[in-house]
Amino acid sequence: MAAKTLEDIPGVGPAIAEKLREGGYTDLMVIAVASPKDLAETCEIGEKKAMDIIEGAKLCADIGGFETGDNILERRKAVTKLTTGSKAFNELLNGGLESQAIVEFFGEFGSCKTQVCFQLAVNATLPEEKGGLDSDVIIIDTENTFRPERIIQMANFLGVDPDYTLRRIHVARAFNSQHQILLVDKALELAQQKKIRLMIVDSLTSHFRAEYLGRGALAERQQILNRHMHDLLNFATLNNAVIAVTNQVAAKPDAFFGDPTRPIGGHIVGHTATFRLYLRKGKGGKRIARLIDSPNLPEGEAVFMVTEDGIKD
Repeated sequence: MAAKTLEDIPGVGPAIAEKLREGGYTDLMVIAVASPKDLAETCEIGEKKAMDIIEGAKLCADIGGFETGDNILERRKAVTKLTTGSKAFNELLNGGLESQAIVEFFGEFGSCKTQVCFQLAVNATLPEEKGGLDSDVIIIDTENTFRPERIIQMANFLGVDPDYTLRRIHVARAFNSQHQILLVDKALELAQQKKIRLMIVDSLTSHFRAEYLGRGALAERQQILNRHMHDLLNFATLNNAVIAVTNQVAAKPDAFFGDPTRPIGGHIVGHTATFRLYLRKGKGGKRIARLIDSPNLPEGEAVFMVTEDGIKD
């Protein structure tokens, strides 16, 4: 049976289909899970029309029905694992970072969150038999921390061509929270041209934290952050991709940010991230990763090193 196109949605003719495609809505599933307000604004159509299109897309994409556990188990066979570079760290995550999931790394300044992301970016370009994803990588850089020199060091240690590795890593600097959200849409477009199985957002919350200050802004911040997290999860599902995000911890305990070892973003980030890992410094240059939340793995810790060559045991 041929795959359904946008024109198969009831009430969508060539003109509206073009508007949808121009707005980045190229997939039935993306339309089916879109919000009517966003669809209406992006594609410059009425909200009532947007609601009708979404309902039609749900029917075409066969969304909303129940399915049996064995079907879900079969679909889970497509899930792949990305190596961290450390055997102990991989064991903590039952083989590595899982695709179709958001993995959050949070910790204080200097806990090596960005270094872990660099290593994941290099590892994702490796062949699958070496624990990679044989894919290109997208990095949304919100704090201007991307350093190609570091990628070269890690690639050299693994014995892979650093120029080839750098060519497979696509970096975009996000200048504010709205730009950060927009870059996920751009990533969906890029994923139609290239195989992208890893997206990194470093850091997830820094712009939100800087722009939405005080209690009065909290509700709006959480609402926008919630939508952003679901856009990331949507990317993970559509592309069988790993989403790795970094997050900061509260600098000081207060009513707004809470406990000093708690990540920013509250329940919104906590409930949407599939796996949450707390990174902290240990003695003698060691780093400790603690798995604090997972749908299927027990809590635990792994000790690893961050060296000039990258992440090691």
